[in-house]
Amino acid sequence: MNRFPGRISDWMIHKDNQVIVFNKPAGLAVQPDKTGDPSLLGMGAAYVRHNLYLIHRLDRPVSGVVVLGQKPSAQTSLTKQLQKGTMDKTYLAIVGERPTEDSGELVHHLSNAPGNRSAVSDEPSENSREARLHYKYLGSSDRYHLLRINLKTGRKHQIRAQLAAIGCPIRGDKKYGFKRSNEGGTIDLHSYRVGYDHPVTGERVLHTAPVPEGEVWEAFAGVV
Repeated sequence: MNRFPGRISDWMIHKDNQVIVFNKPAGLAVQPDKTGDPSLLGMGAAYVRHNLYLIHRLDRPVSGVVVLGQKPSAQTSLTKQLQKGTMDKTYLAIVGERPTEDSGELVHHLSNAPGNRSAVSDEPSENSREARLHYKYLGSSDRYHLLRINLKTGRKHQIRAQLAAIGCPIRGDKKYGFKRSNEGGTIDLHSYRVGYDHPVTGERVLHTAPVPEGEVWEAFAGVV
């Protein structure tokens, strides 16, 4: 039985002969993993009745825009843009603590750590990779604060680890220091907007995903 809201057709943001774009529900894996649980890639392929091609990932607990290639050539084009840093990725994050500065660039060095985590350091090491993002404070509710994140690099758990490193873990993210989990193991991090050059026309395309339903997100309806 599908435990995610609606049908996959309800999640579709855009479809053309090169790409298909979904607003992934939090808790759904993007690609198949060892759990054997349903994945967006598999469900999407069943929906369009042909293979789809992975371009970028979202962590399972995260919601929002995922762009999949309808053709291998689209995958190649968009993967190159991702590697060059010309694919724009904007996220929204709800955190329990307001950052000391209302905007800024975070630069850290991430490495793998036990427990499927990323360790954060201010200094590079032999096995670390630079992680860079820009954040901006957007507003507060009674208990929480909303940040807009523009990713400059794409590292494992980057936003989660970097925000935790400045004392602002994402709501629900016990793995990175938030005090309690959300129901279903989700976290309040949302892939809000993705921009890229269309693989055939070259036109700049933007896809935006509505934020998740629920009181916590609805409290920020006026500031997103």
